[in-house]
Amino acid sequence: MPPIENDTGKNELKSRIQLLIDSNQVLVFSKSYCPFCVKVRYFLSKRETLLMPDGTNYQEMLLEMTGQKTVPNVFINKTHLGGCDKTMQAHKDGSLQQLLTGDNEAYDYDLIVIGGGSGGLACSKEAAMLGKKVMVLDYVVPTPKGTSWGLGGTCVNVGCIPKKLMHQTALLGTAMQDARKFGWEFEETVKHNWETMKTAVNNYIGSLNWGYRVALRDKNVNYVNAYAEFIEPHKIKATNKRGKETLYTAAKFVLATGERPRYLGIPGDKEYCITSDDLFSLSYCPGKTLVIGASYVALECGGFLAGLGLDVTVMVRSILLRGFDQDMANRAGEHMEEHGVKFLRKYVPVKVEELEAGTPGRLKVTAKSTESDEIIEGEYNTVLIAVGRDACTDKIGLDKAGVKVNPKNGKIPVNDEEQTNVPHIYAIGDILEGKWELTPVAIQAGKLLARRLYGGSKLKCDYINVPTTVFTPLEYGACGLSEERATELYGQENIEVYHSLLWPLEFTVPGRDNNRCYSKIICNKLDNDRVIGFHYLGPNAGEVTQGFGVAMKCGATKEQLDNTIGIHPTCAEGTNTKSFNSIQSQCSAS
Repeated sequence: MPPIENDTGKNELKSRIQLLIDSNQVLVFSKSYCPFCVKVRYFLSKRETLLMPDGTNYQEMLLEMTGQKTVPNVFINKTHLGGCDKTMQAHKDGSLQQLLTGDNEAYDYDLIVIGGGSGGLACSKEAAMLGKKVMVLDYVVPTPKGTSWGLGGTCVNVGCIPKKLMHQTALLGTAMQDARKFGWEFEETVKHNWETMKTAVNNYIGSLNWGYRVALRDKNVNYVNAYAEFIEPHKIKATNKRGKETLYTAAKFVLATGERPRYLGIPGDKEYCITSDDLFSLSYCPGKTLVIGASYVALECGGFLAGLGLDVTVMVRSILLRGFDQDMANRAGEHMEEHGVKFLRKYVPVKVEELEAGTPGRLKVTAKSTESDEIIEGEYNTVLIAVGRDACTDKIGLDKAGVKVNPKNGKIPVNDEEQTNVPHIYAIGDILEGKWELTPVAIQAGKLLARRLYGGSKLKCDYINVPTTVFTPLEYGACGLSEERATELYGQENIEVYHSLLWPLEFTVPGRDNNRCYSKIICNKLDNDRVIGFHYLGPNAGEVTQGFGVAMKCGATKEQLDNTIGIHPTCAEGTNTKSFNSIQSQCSAS
């Protein structure tokens, strides 16, 4: 067919193509020699298919009509599907079947993301940049104390950001103590002002909240501050703070609702106790504080409160930092004890009573031993509960959408592409079963999910060897397997554990914490001493551990670490040298 050079010819061709689209359930524009076209034609061979011969005019008009300049160019029931990758993806996520069966109703949005935390925001912005119509629904149910917050999720508002800033506040207190040893002279009494710190931290968080709203607007993502609940597989009900209900539909959904702190289920817990959801915006200094729990949240919060000069007690039911390397967890706990934090071990609270109202007031806590019938009582100004977190999945209508949830913990099982058992519904972040509960993981998973759904990407989130840090007073960074898990997987005889005690140069002049910092590397002897676990206890643990996370992602071996020249004088260099001792060698020698 010769090139069409006039508007009449173009309009005739466009009408001819549109007629073909309207009159065929499945229409594939392709080239006979294109391998991707062959793949699509074969895949759709069991259905009614019309193969058009190669034609430059057709391809140019299709580019004008669809924005796609390549073949195959697939239409299903009058809907433009795209090329080979998008056809295969549509088959995988179930949308192809919907198109074929005529269920391709006009939805309000291509994608609705439920949850405005780090993962949900990353996914929504990426999808919008790929040309999709996207909505984000986010609503914070106030705590029993009435605390609420803005856009950005747990990390920004009541997690990583305020936690790290308050941890830094405590580190500055230690630095001031060290300063005199380095020659700084100041005579005035140094004290901490809770209100000043709280206001500064919350002002910064407020700026982040505003920045997220602006970013969504700039990406043309519709943000709605409302609570979302499924009423049908493709339809949700959004209820705003005034109780107004609005219905929205979408072709696909991403669940990114995160978690909230768990309460104890004992008398007085919700009436008189706070959680980390309340602590960071608390209007008054908490005073003498009991922290209930041994999670990373418990130790981090207890640690920085003690660093501010408060009387802090941590009540532990069993072990510290469950799921982390126990040698490292105990060393972090020992450091806290040496610096004033008291631990009540093997006790659980059974009742909390108010003795005196106030800001803070006075509370009486009754606790029972886990090993006997012993009952103890104690008085505190504030009781902080940090015994774990629950997935926010039980009140969003997942049963009406058909999404399977683990009834024991509310977590959602997904495949390796974050897809639930319902093909058009995906989940990311802390609500996933068996995955890391970390902000950077949710962000990575959200971005990559959007790129797979709408950008033709095949890259999946890698949940192996994810580095993380617990911001206890002496920070604990980890990547890979704990010693317990490595032994379980490979056997004690097949792993080699190297360790080293450290004294940071910064600590020498003040004369504190000599040989309290510690690092440990776990190697698989069956795999050329490949590093399968890295653990570090000391200052700047996040900065140190990040580099080892990259090395382990690249498959680093002990020999490669030994041959890497360290940066002197740093704590990190101690983990790159042959100064490590083998724990197994020491044991055999003794």
